[in-house]
Amino acid sequence: MSLSKQLLLLISALFLMIFSVNFILSVDNIRSYLEGESQIHAQDTATSMGLSLSPYMLDEKDPVIETMMKAIFDRGYYKEIKLIGSEREPLVTLRNEEVLEGVPEWFISFLPMEAATGESEISSGWNISGSVTVEINPAYAYLKLYEQVTTGFYYSLAALALSVALLLLVLRVTLSSLNRIGRMAETIAKGNFETIEKLPWTSDVRRVALSMNLMSKKLEKVIGKLNQRLEGLGKKLQLDDLTGLRKKNSFEDDMGELLASSSGAFVFIVKIDALGSLVKELGNNAIDEFIKDFAEILKKVGDEQIGSDVSTYRFFGSEFVLLARSIDAKKAEKLASSLSDALSVLAKKLDKEDIAHIGVAEFDPFGSVDAILLAANEAYEQATLIGANSYYLRKGEDRAKDTAQWKELVFDIIDNNDYSLSYVSPIANLETKEVMMVDAFSEAVDKNGDVLSIGTFVSIAEKFVKIVDLDKGVTSRVVEYVNNENIQHSVAISLSSRTIKNSDFRAWLTALLTENSSIADQIVFSLSAYAVTKEVSAYKEFIHFVHQLNAKVIIKRFEGHLIPPEVVKQLKPDFIRLARDIGNGVSANAEKQEFMATVVELGDLLDIRVFAENVQSEIDLSKVKTLGVVGASR
Repeated sequence: MSLSKQLLLLISALFLMIFSVNFILSVDNIRSYLEGESQIHAQDTATSMGLSLSPYMLDEKDPVIETMMKAIFDRGYYKEIKLIGSEREPLVTLRNEEVLEGVPEWFISFLPMEAATGESEISSGWNISGSVTVEINPAYAYLKLYEQVTTGFYYSLAALALSVALLLLVLRVTLSSLNRIGRMAETIAKGNFETIEKLPWTSDVRRVALSMNLMSKKLEKVIGKLNQRLEGLGKKLQLDDLTGLRKKNSFEDDMGELLASSSGAFVFIVKIDALGSLVKELGNNAIDEFIKDFAEILKKVGDEQIGSDVSTYRFFGSEFVLLARSIDAKKAEKLASSLSDALSVLAKKLDKEDIAHIGVAEFDPFGSVDAILLAANEAYEQATLIGANSYYLRKGEDRAKDTAQWKELVFDIIDNNDYSLSYVSPIANLETKEVMMVDAFSEAVDKNGDVLSIGTFVSIAEKFVKIVDLDKGVTSRVVEYVNNENIQHSVAISLSSRTIKNSDFRAWLTALLTENSSIADQIVFSLSAYAVTKEVSAYKEFIHFVHQLNAKVIIKRFEGHLIPPEVVKQLKPDFIRLARDIGNGVSANAEKQEFMATVVELGDLLDIRVFAENVQSEIDLSKVKTLGVVGASR
């Protein structure tokens, strides 16, 4: 029951209690007053009549006596006036049995009134010649009492109605501030740190509002600090400490985006062949400076030739990679040539003839990251055979026929539901060891029974707008699996960017989850952090839509440089799963520990549960648990 209703009932009950006591006392006082007045009136009438009749009582049959009595009887509210002679015989009796209408019988029974009676002796000279008795008719007293009671009741009822109306108005004004504070608390719980600008006038509520404003501002500052910490830690985890270049996991993220979009690109692998001999000649400090200069040359040449469409990475000590997007083979060869020239200039400064070679491979939209890196390494091996600081560009072959075959195969598999699902990467609760969530993983084979690369399979489905049908089929099978196998844990389903924006998929999903509402909260849609950053507004709207269906959302491969806390607050996912590289080796890496602890702190503020992935060793698992992560996969 709301506070306003409680206060209204309490105050109304108090009013009713006070009114009832006061009303009963008032009615009793009025009744007593009327009884007293009747008694006085009866006695006064009897005394007056005794004096008036005294001169005429010498002759008890004198007609004036009855005339005078009738005159008085007709003017008053009398029930009976009786004249008794000296011998105690009744001389004149006047009665009025009139019952006045308008007074209910229950009222008379509930409030009985004694009939007032007055008596006076009549003297004639020194002798008592008779007596007169007067009895008041109580009907008139009842009528007066009933009128007073009903008038008082209706006035009190009107006062109650007016008081309740005023009370409701006051409560509405007073409690509206509490409602605002309540809504504010809900928005804070959801991560929106608003403040109440128009403070309430009630002092107690005003203090509460000020306290809430202060808390909201402090939490907003905490989020801001977490934002800065995550951004800084994310960059540290992504960037090479020595050169400031991005690491291999960043390259894999970028390649994942390219595979999803099927954009054109070239991968350049640059390896410092002379690093071993240079270490012996220059020493560690000088080598560090050399590697910094080397990295700067790669960045400078890439920016001059390609611009913002080229990214530079450092994989290992002597291995660097450039990813050049949206270029053709001609521009790729020009970039490779410029890099070769710059390396030759650097070699001369070091009095070396040959320090590095460059392998270039064209991006294959139907391949995998490992396959493309393998092709670039093969090109590098060719470059070492060509000459000092040389390069070799391995162009992609004509895949028109392969693409057509792939398309036919993928369409046939999806249309006939000729793929299977396995449930992998179980996330266990670190406290209870129970499975909390598994991933639904699609598998398909070609006509020869060979297992297809799921990355290539999904890429083809995405390219030819068949991915929505695939995501529908996977979701439908997962729902059937949870129902039929009586699964108690959650199941994560990966969705593509095209699917989450598809209106037909949403209508279909609404019907599916409405029909299976009992297990809807076990269905978790898995969204890539990298994909989310590209279309935040679209994913935000989709997450809101999913929550309306009582399903859940997890953002996977979460890294600090991808999604800042401010965006996480807007998205409001149910779970966050950290990138694989963060969970592995966390016990020996202070930066990873700090990053994980910061994400957990953010999750606690926004009511988001944090999972770790790829936690291999027991010591890492123990550290993850200590840092507050809810669950982990191994």
